[in-house]
Amino acid sequence: MGKFPIWVFLLSLTLLFYSSVSVEDVKQSLLKFFDELSGGVRPADPAFGWNATSDPCTGNWTGVDCTKQLAVKRVALEGLGLAGTLDMEIICSLESISVLSIQKNSVAGEIPDVFSNCKQMTHLYFASNKLSGKLPSSLSSLNNLKKLDISSNNFSGELPDLPRISGLLMLLVENNNLSGQIPQFDFANLQQFNLSFNNFSGPVPNLDGRFDETSVMGNPQLCGKPLKNACPPSKHSKSKSKTGEIILMYLGYILLAAVFLSFFLFKLLSRKKTDGQKLPLENKKTDSVKEAKTTKISSGSSIDHKIASRSEYSIHSPNDLSVSMVSQSLVILTRSSEKGLRFEDLLKAPAELLGRGRYGSLYRVMFGNGSDLAVKRIKDWAISKEEFQSRMEKIDQTKHPNVMAPVAFYCSKEEKLVVYEFQQNGSLFKLLHGSDQNDRTFDWGSRLSVASTIAEALAYMHNELYEEGIVHGNLKSSNIIFNSNMDACISEYGLMVTDDKSSSGHIPMDQGRVQPNDTLKSDVYNFGFILLELLTGKLVQNNGLDLARWVHSVVREEWTVEVFEKALIVEGASEERMVNLLQVALKCINPSPAARPPMNQVANMINNIKEEEERSMVSEA
Repeated sequence: MGKFPIWVFLLSLTLLFYSSVSVEDVKQSLLKFFDELSGGVRPADPAFGWNATSDPCTGNWTGVDCTKQLAVKRVALEGLGLAGTLDMEIICSLESISVLSIQKNSVAGEIPDVFSNCKQMTHLYFASNKLSGKLPSSLSSLNNLKKLDISSNNFSGELPDLPRISGLLMLLVENNNLSGQIPQFDFANLQQFNLSFNNFSGPVPNLDGRFDETSVMGNPQLCGKPLKNACPPSKHSKSKSKTGEIILMYLGYILLAAVFLSFFLFKLLSRKKTDGQKLPLENKKTDSVKEAKTTKISSGSSIDHKIASRSEYSIHSPNDLSVSMVSQSLVILTRSSEKGLRFEDLLKAPAELLGRGRYGSLYRVMFGNGSDLAVKRIKDWAISKEEFQSRMEKIDQTKHPNVMAPVAFYCSKEEKLVVYEFQQNGSLFKLLHGSDQNDRTFDWGSRLSVASTIAEALAYMHNELYEEGIVHGNLKSSNIIFNSNMDACISEYGLMVTDDKSSSGHIPMDQGRVQPNDTLKSDVYNFGFILLELLTGKLVQNNGLDLARWVHSVVREEWTVEVFEKALIVEGASEERMVNLLQVALKCINPSPAARPPMNQVANMINNIKEEEERSMVSEA
């Protein structure tokens, strides 16, 4: 056996000792971190790990992931009821850790300003805790940070200089008490951004068209697009405006003086010419006043003044409808209780525009007796009067308690109106995304019930009317209406012929030629996005492609829990059953119509999930 220098032996021994000490240091640091986070309370389950007798990587510690070199890279302690404090100084000392998640706990207190030592961090998830105080300014020094979620805490003060983090992909700070102005982020780079329900003030920065009002709503002192309240003019703009007014005023004086001077010179020259010889002056006739078509203005309300240029009846103002000529009466359907309703009464009654969509406008028509009606005006529908009447009658005859039946309809060559009983409790869209959403309880059980109800109603209508070629054609959350008992009902069923791919509310990415059964599958596709809205709480935009892409990307990263709306997680909704409903939604939005399940199967899958939820509630009671 060959000899080797003694220093090699000593060096190897030193390195071995250093390595063992380093691993032990990591273990002790993590245990101390957990003790602070849990308030000194550890789970009794021995399988949980996190003890001094095992290794974080080889001992299967719950929530700990390691590299192949057995270095801790990720710590995720979510939904464990931890109620201690967050000691970031310990975590920042462990250079191998790049992902930290303590979501859905009750961790309280302030975060120490030690992030300058956390340069390795890429993902920080602190959502749904009781953290408070100002955000550390050193957060802006995390140059490698990709995702930051501090939503649903009690943070206050201004945001640190986070825009300096060029690679930031996600910033979620909703439901806190943060204030100050919103910095100008690189919105072209951000994929998720939400500052809603805080105390931010001033103008909303240019969101680069990537985010809508849901990202900034709930901040009363914010103004500017995409919010509805415009920003008041700044002092600078006021001074510029005032300066402009002064300039215009002086220009007016100069112009007036020039006119007087020109008139004086003209008179002077004319007098001189008449002194030499008399010139015959012709009297020029003044131009006659051209007649203009005017519109009479009245104080009533309206359905839509645009009808005037296209219809058999005319509008006298944007706020009033009056009948000039009616070639056909309003058709009252046999099931209707509005037997005395006349077309003229409908048009003359005060009306409120509720919204405009791809296929028409919706109005609330108010009568003095309190029996309000909802009127859908359909545009650009190439369907004959006879076919339209037959369609309305068939829909009226197909009775389902969760499908709103038409009260009456009107059809001419240019205009088509469908009348429904007005429902005071609004739509699913308003409940999920409206400004008063936090004032209502819309828990997991209620959402699952809505999904089940709509699925069953839609399956019933498909079964009854498919042979007639009548499907919904434009299913979306704004067409799910709550009646007086807060039961979900499908509205506007059959008001659009689905003869091609573009007929659905969210255009499916269908491949190949559209088959006859694809009209049904278009409803299934749109219903899938209603399920995603119920699960995520997010708006459906860009025909649903953005939401679908985001959901698929999160699922691929195996962070499926991030898909669900935070309120559902906080209330303790079953993640297993939410994942099951998510799987149903993903089946419904499959790009291939042939791969989507029929609505009766969708209804059965959802009912099975609902039954599991009900059994779970009984066993817990």
